[in-house]
Amino acid sequence: MRAIIAIVLMPKHNRGMDSLSTKSIADLLALHAAIMEELRARDVLRSANNPTGDLAEYVFCVAFGWAQENNSAKAFDATGDDGTRYQIKGRRIHRRNRSRQLSAIRDLDGFDILAAVLFDDDYCIMRAALISAAVVREHSTYIEHTNSHKFLLRDAIWDAPGVIDVTDRLREVECA
Repeated sequence: MRAIIAIVLMPKHNRGMDSLSTKSIADLLALHAAIMEELRARDVLRSANNPTGDLAEYVFCVAFGWAQENNSAKAFDATGDDGTRYQIKGRRIHRRNRSRQLSAIRDLDGFDILAAVLFDDDYCIMRAALISAAVVREHSTYIEHTNSHKFLLRDAIWDAPGVIDVTDRLREVECA
């Protein structure tokens, strides 16, 4: 009983860390691989990449009932019942990297709405928004080297016209 209480009282990001500290590098990587496979089996992840983008797609599509496109679809990740095309981006705000820069946006005209979510260290939802393509175009910077656009999901974005805060809706999926 004491062990359970100790785990419950432990900060969320430290749970299980004592037992992990005794594991070899090979054991830790095997555990990571097994967790990723289990998340794929549960249809939370669709690729073997960093899970942030796949997790973002999952929570938005479950929350709104959007149909996910194939991984190879250009410029958008999901489609709503009304035909709206959604580009979905996620960013994990880590204690070692607080950047809010989303991954590259290649085609600003290929989607109608940017669905963006910020996760904390533990992949808990911090904030999420539906952002019109017009707002994304206005606040993006073209990067010639990568032939893409850079978009930072700053707090001020939530105050822009054409932005809908959907944090609570995504948290319902997170808590389900």
